[in-house]
Amino acid sequence: MTVTTPETVGETRGLPTLGPEATRLLRLLDDTFEGWGVAAGARPMTMPPLLPAADLARLDYYDNFPHQAVVAAPLDLERRATTPFSAETGCFPSEALEPAALGLPSASCYAVYLTHQGTRVADDTLVTICSWCFRKETHYEGMRRQLGFRMREIVALGGREHAEDHLAAFTTRIQAFAEALDLPLRREAACDPFFDKGSSKAVLQRLTPVKHEFLYEDLAIASVNTHRNFFGERCDITLESTDGPAFTSCVAFGLERWLSALTRRHGGWEAATRAVLDATRGASAGTSVAAGPVI
Repeated sequence: MTVTTPETVGETRGLPTLGPEATRLLRLLDDTFEGWGVAAGARPMTMPPLLPAADLARLDYYDNFPHQAVVAAPLDLERRATTPFSAETGCFPSEALEPAALGLPSASCYAVYLTHQGTRVADDTLVTICSWCFRKETHYEGMRRQLGFRMREIVALGGREHAEDHLAAFTTRIQAFAEALDLPLRREAACDPFFDKGSSKAVLQRLTPVKHEFLYEDLAIASVNTHRNFFGERCDITLESTDGPAFTSCVAFGLERWLSALTRRHGGWEAATRAVLDATRGASAGTSVAAGPVI
């Protein structure tokens, strides 16, 4: 008997399950993006899935992205006895919970900055990570818009030129890879409020966007982001060369969104996987297919 495994289930909850073919393609993509980072000199690291809410608040996360925020709290064992789980609502009432002191971050890079807080870094530091991320959305849709998803990031910490060169190099790399995949992407400025709205950095952001997204149709599947020295100042990350605050930038890939775009473009898992294998083989053979510049 042949058993067919659905590639995604549970879409209405924003928590789809990936079947074998989708899992294979996701791993192939993540290996590709991680390989780009390692080739550029990035150190692979593994970050925790939860972060202290107090640390995220110190980075203005809950002021800038309150609509996306998801927090976690343990059960209060005493109050749970009088306010039990409700089968009708499918929830524990807030009265049964301890204060929510843990945050589920919406992007992988927050953990990188917090991990490096209070440290001195080389001017050309690179880190690559893949973490679970979480975003509250007005609605959920398959692999396009999820409550929980995986994000590969390549993060630069160091001098201003290093942070800027990082984004320029990977912008070229993403565009070359998309061309090799026959995946038409358009690059658009985004307006994520990384900085306090009244600050001088926020004024500069309105003049010079700090985030550009790469969209397939209406779906952003990758982004390049500069934060200037915001996280360097907030997390006391300093440069070995000058003792001044580090500049940071990051390149992000929403892995499930890449799956959505590729299967939509190529018509199914097998064709999408073949396209990625062909593109990565072309790059390893020394062609211009997805090589791009290495910083």
